[in-house]
Amino acid sequence: MKEIARILIVAGGSLVIGGLVIYFLGDRLKGFGHLPGDIRVEKPGFSFYMPLTSMLLVSAVLSMVAWLVRKLF
Repeated sequence: MKEIARILIVAGGSLVIGGLVIYFLGDRLKGFGHLPGDIRVEKPGFSFYMPLTSMLLVSAVLSMVAWLVRKLF
């Protein structure tokens, strides 16, 4: 039961930290989501957007954070 509580605390803390980063640095992160490699197709009556590069960047950062958490705990 303590492990589940620890996981929930870490997940909640991560959400709070992510929310604070977006709240305070939101104006500076305007280019995020418009990186080279993000796929955007716009036609009349149809639009498609897949932030491929942005997803890879978020994945790399989250992987490093998870690695650090596992090393420290």
